[in-house]
Amino acid sequence: MSEMRLVVVGAAGRMGRMLIKAISETNGCRLAGAIEREGSIALGQDAGLLAGVGKLNVAIGDDPHAVLDDAEGVLDFTAPAATIELARLAARAGLVHVVGTTGLSETDLGKLHEAARRARIVQSGNMSLGVNLLAGLVRKVAQTLGEDFDMEILEMHHRMKVDAPSGTALLLGEAAAAGREIALRERSIRSRDGHTGARRAGDIGFASLRGGSVVGDHTVVFAGEGERIELTHRAEDRSIFARGAIRAALWGQGKAPGYYTMADVLGLADL
Repeated sequence: MSEMRLVVVGAAGRMGRMLIKAISETNGCRLAGAIEREGSIALGQDAGLLAGVGKLNVAIGDDPHAVLDDAEGVLDFTAPAATIELARLAARAGLVHVVGTTGLSETDLGKLHEAARRARIVQSGNMSLGVNLLAGLVRKVAQTLGEDFDMEILEMHHRMKVDAPSGTALLLGEAAAAGREIALRERSIRSRDGHTGARRAGDIGFASLRGGSVVGDHTVVFAGEGERIELTHRAEDRSIFARGAIRAALWGQGKAPGYYTMADVLGLADL
């Protein structure tokens, strides 16, 4: 079986370099293209040398059209606007588009679903295998305990993170809402300040902390009368996201066009 040809977008960034390194260490795939924004000082550099894995003879460019037509998948941890444009291109080329971008709006997600009529889109607020297993457990616990237990999601990330709550926190919130068969947008509490009154039963609360170099800590608290359950995941190395993204891309080969999540990749839908 031939190696899957993958393109990394945002190749010079921290996550992009992680993805290139992970591709070089994974059987069944190879780096077919590397893209950066127009004007980047990385343009023209060898993507492998920049990622510290040796020369790969793949120069970083700024034109996705030049590489996507010869690719089978694209790994995308960029920004919402770039992701939506890439989804359009992936749909045109019929690629596997792995989306790890956070901060996507409801409108953005709608556009991804539209593109998924022709592309195979695997989207997740977190590509970690452990986090997605945690999401499955959260869904099951929320379904089992119901509104007798209050639910809070606490997340902490490094000081440079620009969106809150994190994509992972929202992923966990959606999992809990699915378990309770409610709409997260109608029952989530994103902030508390001043005299807020008593907590409303069934709401899903979020708290966001920022500081230092924390890769990503997430704790889901189910607080009942006289007892509390806490489910926690701590990310210690960003390479877990890269490995998960590559697993998602390889899984997407041969699948019908559609919108998938890491729960589909890992077979967790029935957990």
